Amino acid sequence: MGSLSDIGVAAGINILSALGFLLAFAVLRIQPINDRVYFPKWYLKGTRSSPRHLGTVFSKFVNADLSTYIRFLNWMPAALQMPEPELVEHAGLDSAVYVRIYLLGLKIFVPIAVLAFIVLVPVNWTSGTLENEKSLSYDQIDKLSISNLGKGSKRFWAHISMAYVFTFWTFYVLYREYKVITTMRLRFLANQNRRPDQFTVLVRNVPPDPDETVSEHVEHFFAVNHRDHYLSHQTVYNANTLAGLVENKKGLQNWLVYYENQYAKNPAKKPTMKTGLWGLWGERVDAIEYYKSAIEELCKQEDEERQKVITDPKAIMPAAFVSFKSRWGAAVCAQTQQTSNPTLWLTEWAPEPRDVYWPNLAIPYVELSVRRLIMAVALFFLTFFFMIPIAIVQSLANLDDIERLLPFLKPIIERNSLKAVVQGFLPGIALKIFLIVLPAILMTMSTIEGHTSLSGLNRTTASKYYLFLFVNVFLGSVITGTAFQQLNNFIHQSANKIPEIVGESIPMKATFFVTYVMVDGWAGVAAEVLRLKPLVMFHIKNAFLVRTEKDREEAMDPGSLNFGTTEPRIQLYFLLGLVYAVVTPILLPFIIVFFSLAYLVFRHQIINVYNQQYESAAQFWPDVQRRIVIALIVSQILLMGLLSTQQAEKSTVVLLPLPVLSIWFHHVCKGRFEPAFIKFPLQDAMVKDTLERANDPTLNLREYLKDAYVHPVFHKNDMYELAAIDEEEKNPLVATRRRSRMNTPVDSKFNSSSGTTEGEFSRMPPH
Repeated sequence: MGSLSDIGVAAGINILSALGFLLAFAVLRIQPINDRVYFPKWYLKGTRSSPRHLGTVFSKFVNADLSTYIRFLNWMPAALQMPEPELVEHAGLDSAVYVRIYLLGLKIFVPIAVLAFIVLVPVNWTSGTLENEKSLSYDQIDKLSISNLGKGSKRFWAHISMAYVFTFWTFYVLYREYKVITTMRLRFLANQNRRPDQFTVLVRNVPPDPDETVSEHVEHFFAVNHRDHYLSHQTVYNANTLAGLVENKKGLQNWLVYYENQYAKNPAKKPTMKTGLWGLWGERVDAIEYYKSAIEELCKQEDEERQKVITDPKAIMPAAFVSFKSRWGAAVCAQTQQTSNPTLWLTEWAPEPRDVYWPNLAIPYVELSVRRLIMAVALFFLTFFFMIPIAIVQSLANLDDIERLLPFLKPIIERNSLKAVVQGFLPGIALKIFLIVLPAILMTMSTIEGHTSLSGLNRTTASKYYLFLFVNVFLGSVITGTAFQQLNNFIHQSANKIPEIVGESIPMKATFFVTYVMVDGWAGVAAEVLRLKPLVMFHIKNAFLVRTEKDREEAMDPGSLNFGTTEPRIQLYFLLGLVYAVVTPILLPFIIVFFSLAYLVFRHQIINVYNQQYESAAQFWPDVQRRIVIALIVSQILLMGLLSTQQAEKSTVVLLPLPVLSIWFHHVCKGRFEPAFIKFPLQDAMVKDTLERANDPTLNLREYLKDAYVHPVFHKNDMYELAAIDEEEKNPLVATRRRSRMNTPVDSKFNSSSGTTEGEFSRMPPH
């Protein structure tokens, strides 16, 4: 374990970095020119106007009110003042529940830290084992850990007792939090305004029919099997190529706006550009005419591709969004098996329209299993081979390895100041750098797997990222030695020895994780509130692309809570806290500072900055709960492994019930609360339907849902229009073109009943 001076250097660097970021933010946020960067949510809500419209030319750019600089820290209490119900209404349940994860960390670790410092730290400090072993080199910080206890010491019973206390306290906090979140979710769903996804089901793997198109087949199936509740449907089109053309056109239009702005500023000189790669070489041409011509050509390609999608039967996917007349009807369909073949007519709740990830709807359902198998294999190899750079980073904390491999550096390394920086700061920052590109890789892998919603992509990415952090950052950093020594340990030891290897190494790596917590948790969170990248990009766009207030609004980048990458990082802190609570309690104050700072910063961000892409009503919470329980079980197993190496085998047996109790606790919570995050109660659905019919008897649900699940590239092109419907006709007969009626339970003579063609879309060419 590193010395107090190493930790002191790391703490000094990271505290100064965090304070620097926070002070920079406090000053930048009150400048009128940056108002849209630090308060974009209020602009999007239409409740804030730019302060640059008022005052002198100077005050439009710089805040000249000196009193605001005196109150530059008032954003901190302001972030805590908004009550939670108001926060849910303002930012959504996802955001409000997300910040409760940080609050959950404080609820768990503050009492644990108090107990650990009252009981375990004195037990460790007064043992005196390290002082009596003259052959051992140690630092004062080692005396605070379990390393200071001799083999077979009776003092291990204090740690075993505290392991039980910490476990039951964690059970209590988790159960109460799960209960609170479940209640919040059910209340949120009950009070939620009308949304298209409440009435809509996504149907996949529609079987082919020789006599009917996909649209006709879907209509026939649901009009027969959900006769009283089926309203309409929207088939899914493979419009990925068309969407790509639309995106390319947006990029060209941005460049056209840029050059038109340049020309407007200097009419005497027409802007020119080179047509080669990145504008570095090629023929020099008139930039405005070039982009106008390119956009015109792209518009022709776009029209051709749109016509192809409309007319080509192969562009229609065997999937559809099916809407119902009531939430009750949608709930029955989404939560039941449709046919005796469980692989056909697969139904699930449709994501809300803004949550739909349209490119993946074009993936045939039969490909999904193959894609996910390939990505699982790829994740295994990515996790395994990433161990090499992680191990190299870890070797930075082992000066003996560096001196052995590079002996000429020994005189330099032995300098106290440099030694403290190398051991106390570099490993944490190097690991942080290595992990920067990882989330993008994992998100790409989740996308390839074929998930159809952004929320699903984020949850799957979070699972992958957590597995990666657990294997590489935690296990890879805990095991002592270089990359090859780590690999050798795992290959040549039996599986039941791994807990002993990892457990024995845990106390020695406390310093590394302290530095990691400070780099990632302190400085990293402080950098989050500064929003340096969005700040720079906003001013670049504002200088070159913005011509109107609408352009300026589009230049804002409010961002959102990226659950796929931020939640697994939080879980790493839960894992470290639970593992080191008994072994080296000195880590707990650093983790508590992280949870406190992060709670403050992210509450501020969701109030003033982030604009969520979707609202899942806290559907991610079961994953949060499960990963904390996994961390708890891991901490218990590693404690048993550590004690088994300290000639405390008999006392180790006393810990065996803890993992069993943790698994039992998980199953109790899963059975009690998880169904509320998967299914929508039919009783609640009926209550909402009844209230809505009473409060809004004239609601035209068909009109409300008609464009909800049309692909975004068609929204402005009138691709679909409602077919004429006879409102009065209530004939239950179902329209079909099948030659055989063997599988049809009612007469299938064509009839335009309200149960079959209500809300059905017919394809029309664009005008």
